[in-house]
Amino acid sequence: MLLLLLLLFILLIMAILKVFSHIVFLIQFIFLIIPIILTVALFTLLERKILASIQRRRGPNVVGRWGLLQPFADAFKLIFNETIVPGVANTYLFLIVPVITFLCSYVNWALMPFDYGVVLVDINLGLMSIFVFSSLGVYGVILSGWASNSKYALLGGIRSTAQMIAYEVSLGLIIMMVVVITGTINLTGVVLFQENLWFMFFFFPVFLLFFIIALAETNRVPFDLPEAESELVSGYNVEYSAITFALFFLAEYSSILIMSFLMAIFFLGGWLGPIFPGYFWMTLKVCCFVFLFVLIRGTVPRYRYDQLMLLGWKVILPIVLCLYFLIVIVFYFFSYFMITDLVIITDYLDILV
Repeated sequence: MLLLLLLLFILLIMAILKVFSHIVFLIQFIFLIIPIILTVALFTLLERKILASIQRRRGPNVVGRWGLLQPFADAFKLIFNETIVPGVANTYLFLIVPVITFLCSYVNWALMPFDYGVVLVDINLGLMSIFVFSSLGVYGVILSGWASNSKYALLGGIRSTAQMIAYEVSLGLIIMMVVVITGTINLTGVVLFQENLWFMFFFFPVFLLFFIIALAETNRVPFDLPEAESELVSGYNVEYSAITFALFFLAEYSSILIMSFLMAIFFLGGWLGPIFPGYFWMTLKVCCFVFLFVLIRGTVPRYRYDQLMLLGWKVILPIVLCLYFLIVIVFYFFSYFMITDLVIITDYLDILV
């Protein structure tokens, strides 16, 4: 009886420790997400300022000094507005889908290394986990269009889903190229592999293709067809308002920052750089990619939908496939001859001894 009570006590302690570890992780995740949300808010202000400069106008300059409080004013407006649910919509699914989309986007931040060892969850499957969570965002898009029970929203959802699937195939192949070259699917390992030379100098065509795919995956100009105002009003989120629209908005801009982080990690050596600390270089590289996203929005016209799909399936995918097989063949023969030479040298040394 005493042993049974002792066993129950040990199991209770283990359960409490497990729950406590989950609570600690949840608190750490919340403290990670809050700065990310603030960064997204400042990113929207930066985007509006850059677009205003391109179009030779002032941009936000009323709320706060230099318009710095404009994102927070927009956030308060969306939070305290009434959430309107269409009478013919699937109410529960209509309200749950924005939360799913938001979580699928922001859970990736737990896997992002900001510097060496500065990562909330450093797992060996980090690269594949990010790809999986990003792919789950497709369900949020298509379900939001379907749950709205609106023809415009449904067309926008179908259009966006087809676009994301078309470019995710190429995105997955580029990720596999990185895995073949580095031999790891851990993001920290990918960065450390580029300690001597960044991948962008060796694989610039792959970097360029990844950037184009990132524009399509995040529904940005010139691939913002799901939100074509002249055709679909606002796409899959046309029926959403207030906080539900804000969740879609935050997820979209978070995806842009995630893609910028991945480009910095895959092709620019992540946090690697001289003199200054790693987080400085990571922030600088991400800001450069974010600026490119905004610059393209202000200067490049929108594609037609048929041109978008043609580019994805008949141009980018064949090129990515060819590059993938080329890299696999080159690295296979390189590793084979390296191992063969090593064996020959070892046998020769044994003979001499």
